[in-house]
Amino acid sequence: MIFDVFPMVTSDCPAVAGLHKTRFPHPWDSGAFHGLLVQKGVVGFVARPATGIKAIGGFVLARGAADEAEILTLAVDSRMARHGLGWRLMRAAMQKLAQEGMHALFLEVDAGNPAAIGLYRKLGFETVGERKAYYKDAVGGRSTALVMKADLR
Repeated sequence: MIFDVFPMVTSDCPAVAGLHKTRFPHPWDSGAFHGLLVQKGVVGFVARPATGIKAIGGFVLARGAADEAEILTLAVDSRMARHGLGWRLMRAAMQKLAQEGMHALFLEVDAGNPAAIGLYRKLGFETVGERKAYYKDAVGGRSTALVMKADLR
């Protein structure tokens, strides 16, 4: 299936929340996404099938302040994984943030997620720190978050 990347709009929030629920043990609801998306400095992108079907294959949400930004969340439908959607969504966000004057982009990723870490390294991110026991899974376990940074200049 071929996907196109579009800026996220508030009407995307229910579908984004639905996808988030399938990918994270502590998902955000539609209201949380809506509340973030309307804030100054927040940008988001969604991947939709080129066929015009309303479903989304993935999304990214980021927030900038001063000259730095952070990825708030990124998800790709598990059926679409490993088809470049995460890379395309991240590139769209990185380009937009750079156009808005951001110089650095930060994110946190579970140290036990080698696929995501590989994607971020391909995009130029480097590990700059870690947060022990940062993420909590569905059964109460904890895992380390790597803090990664990319230069947007």
